Amino acid sequence: MDNPHKQVQSALFSRIINNMVCVFVFTSPTNDSNIQKNLNEAVHDVNLTLNDISNKNKDTEVLARMWLNYSKSAEYNLEATGQKRDPL
Repeated sequence: MDNPHKQVQSALFSRIINNMVCVFVFTSPTNDSNIQKNLNEAVHDVNLTLNDISNKNKDTEVLARMWLNYSKSAEYNLEATGQKRDPL
C-alpha cells in the first residue's frame, strides 16, 4: 500500500516544477541557455528553502519521537503493574 502523504508530496512537487517551467519558459527570452540558467537558479532556491524547512523541523521530529517512546513506555509499565484502566 502506498503512503498517501508521499503521493500528496509528489503531486505538490510536480505542480511546483511545472509552475517553475511555465514561468521561465513564458517570461524568459527564447535563449535556451538563459531558460536553463533561470530554471537551475529556481530549483536551487527551492532546494535551499526545503533544506531550511527540514532543518527547522528537526526539533519537532525529535520531540515527536521522544513523546512516542514515552507513551509506549508508560503503557508498558501500566500494563506490567496492572494499573492500566480503560479510557473514560
